Amino acid sequence: QVQLVESGGGLVQAGGSLRPSCAASGRTFSRQNLGWFRQTPGREREFVVTIRWSGGADYSDSVKGRFTISRDNAKNQVYLQMNTLKAEDTAVYYCATTDGQFYYGDYREPSAYNYWGQGTQVTVSS
Repeated sequence: QVQLVESGGGLVQAGGSLRPSCAASGRTFSRQNLGWFRQTPGREREFVVTIRWSGGADYSDSVKGRFTISRDNAKNQVYLQMNTLKAEDTAVYYCATTDGQFYYGDYREPSAYNYWGQGTQVTVSS
């Protein structure tokens, strides 16, 4: 069983930055793919970015060029540097991980991941 705990969300003005992080339990972190999703009330959970166990990353078009994902395998942490934030980035941000090296389907779908954190709220004021 893997536990994920997000932190670092908050309130920021448009154009500002935040750096949420996600701490993972377990001894196989370095062999797991990680992802960030976000969700607003009444809408489905939306893919933001994923970073593979090998280090490669894919971003949604809506955040490409503004967000950067990174991981520290020694600390079992993944970070999401969010720059040039917009009001439409306001959401609860969730960290997710696969059980191993493979996604269970399309990495842009929540069903591809096995474990989820509780979420951290990011609010961008315009």
